[in-house]
Amino acid sequence: MRLVFAGTPDFAVAALDALHAAGHEIAGVYTQPDRPSGRGQKLSPSPVAQRAAALGLPLFKPEKLRGEAVDELRALQPELMVVVAYGLLLPQAVLDIPRHGCFNIHASLLPRWRGAAPIQRAIEAGDTRTGVTIMRMDAGLDTGPMLLEEPLDIGPETTAASLHDQLQALGSRLIVDAVARLARGELRERAQPAEGATYARKLSKDEARVDWTRPAAEIARRIRAFNPVPVAWSELGGERLRLWQAREEAGAAGGEPGTILAADAQGIAVAAGEGVVRLLQLQWPGGKPVAAAQAASGRKLVGERFA
Repeated sequence: MRLVFAGTPDFAVAALDALHAAGHEIAGVYTQPDRPSGRGQKLSPSPVAQRAAALGLPLFKPEKLRGEAVDELRALQPELMVVVAYGLLLPQAVLDIPRHGCFNIHASLLPRWRGAAPIQRAIEAGDTRTGVTIMRMDAGLDTGPMLLEEPLDIGPETTAASLHDQLQALGSRLIVDAVARLARGELRERAQPAEGATYARKLSKDEARVDWTRPAAEIARRIRAFNPVPVAWSELGGERLRLWQAREEAGAAGGEPGTILAADAQGIAVAAGEGVVRLLQLQWPGGKPVAAAQAASGRKLVGERFA
């Protein structure tokens, strides 16, 4: 099938690879324009742009899908457009171009977690299950009819980083299946349920500071949800520590919220508003993320208090 692909971050690269490997003709790849990155803030191409260049595919980087950009897309005459975390809203004029419309890989079981950060918000909310939905796009925000879906469990120590990789692999497999079923005339769609819709708002750096007065379960989930971005943090002795992995522990806190109760081979136990958070991986300023037990080695932490 003659496709156009639109995506930007690493999450979309696997789907591009899978469609290319399946033998589809990819008439063009759309991605966000180069953005400043790194310490030097040099302009860098997106992960999808880099992969498309490596595959020798025609590459387009419009700031907006309007005017000449829409005419350019129409000239490619795609049968189908596949969209994965592209980062630009597709106007109706674009949705109408491909004969079979636009398919989207969404990292949740719709209508749960429509929006920008479904992976992180699912972990933060304490969901025990998520998945991937292949949907046909319409003018709304992740509101189109569903074509395929497959669930995936969220474990007690799942981070956004590990869940990202699982959903990325699942999504790339499902989109190839969806396009194959479309070609055979076997793909069926159904409307999203009217109930159960939630919105996964974008992540903010302001959310990343840990509030130790909150329940331990909530704190631990947020730490896992914010790994690898924006990374939860808290201050200890005037230093900002980045917190990468944690779990809730049973039992009473036994101290003021933020107080370090134990530092041993099992990690660093910290009192929360309700219960205890066991820090499993953290990062001192200027260092690398290490196991909390290693981070505590040689330091007298018990009795100290996170701010």
